[in-house]
Amino acid sequence: MNQERIYQVLLGPHISEKATIVAEKHRQFVFRVRPDANKLEIKKAVEKLFNVQVASVNTTVLKGKNKRFGRSLGRRSDIKKAYVALKEGFDLDFSGAAE
Repeated sequence: MNQERIYQVLLGPHISEKATIVAEKHRQFVFRVRPDANKLEIKKAVEKLFNVQVASVNTTVLKGKNKRFGRSLGRRSDIKKAYVALKEGFDLDFSGAAE
């Protein structure tokens, strides 16, 4: 995988109540990823960008909802999320606090 693709695969962390619970209980972190990204690309991107070792990657696609805007109909876009489990001894911190 080339260097440009590494920066394009991950769109950002997905911060939610469920993602926080999963991070605390199972040491998994949730990222929004490109719809065409596969598990191997996601694993390599996380390992290169954060200097951690990944144990496993699970992906899911959330289908966008149909919404109304007055008379017109609209549709939210689909989102692909990746649940990344890290190996023992590795951790990620999204709080932004500099130590």
